[in-house]
Amino acid sequence: MNFITILRILLLPFSILYGIIVSIRNLLYDCRILTSTSFDIPIITVGNLSVGGTGKTPQIEYLVRLLQDDSQVAVLSRGYKRKSEGFVLANENTTVEALGDEPFQYHQKFSKIDVAVNGDRVAGVKQLMILKPKTNLILLDDAYQHRRIKAGYQILLTSYSDLYYKDFMMPTGNLRELWWGKNRADVIVVTKCPSDLSKEDQEKITAKIHPSPSQKVFFSSIAYSPILKGYKEIKLKELQNQKIVLVTGIAKPSPLLSYLKNQEIQFEHLKFPDHHNFTVDEINKIQQKGKESIILTTEKDYVRLEKDIKKLLYIPIETVFLNNKTAFDKEVLAFVKR
Repeated sequence: MNFITILRILLLPFSILYGIIVSIRNLLYDCRILTSTSFDIPIITVGNLSVGGTGKTPQIEYLVRLLQDDSQVAVLSRGYKRKSEGFVLANENTTVEALGDEPFQYHQKFSKIDVAVNGDRVAGVKQLMILKPKTNLILLDDAYQHRRIKAGYQILLTSYSDLYYKDFMMPTGNLRELWWGKNRADVIVVTKCPSDLSKEDQEKITAKIHPSPSQKVFFSSIAYSPILKGYKEIKLKELQNQKIVLVTGIAKPSPLLSYLKNQEIQFEHLKFPDHHNFTVDEINKIQQKGKESIILTTEKDYVRLEKDIKKLLYIPIETVFLNNKTAFDKEVLAFVKR
């Protein structure tokens, strides 16, 4: 038994206390003692019950691609670890430091949408409606626990490798709230599944998720692009037999590591915490590595590193549904039309 496991066991009383506090808060909202604010436009929330690493960013991007041609979409995020305060609406001069890495990625990638950040989602929606009055659909990024705002449609994500029904409350486990918080969701998506996950295994997981009669469960995986992007475009297979340094600052890099190894890519891994703000010394270290190696990173890390690391490549990813993609799309589009 390692030190981390022992520490988590010792913290069990705090997890129980935290679970009670969060459950009371949710009960107050359910009983309408604490009130949620509703708006007249469709609002979709994408979130999870656990801390980080469930694939919210590619799921938001999936929804943007699905909806941007027929709706004026805005994405509203907290902007985790940004270096700004209050409400920020992205424009051509906005920096990654002001928005945070994930919102800046949306801003760079999708020219048809608006992207804003605000820790107070209610105030953020109000500001968006004032500054961008043509907005007719808002995607709330990582706001499943932000109950001060009432979203019309809630998408709950849970990672295949860390399913919420196997987890426990923080700090002993990784849950932000207890498993019955899943009852607020309209759909539940099991993310980061093996691409060959059988129907039988999907049915077993669905049974353990125990969806309500009104809930649907979908399964998705992460698809890695065979074409790397960044300072140039290059096929991933061209990196075979070359000296590679992989830089990651994401919650769970293990799927990417496995994918690269399966593609016979050998690499040195420089691992940093999720949403890491790189220091000058760390940048210098990466630059030194780049003199003799190809520097590869994730798309989320790329937006934070590209201004300092000139010859930098990243591997794009997308959410891909294993089956029932059409049913998922119809569910979302039907809500928007309502």
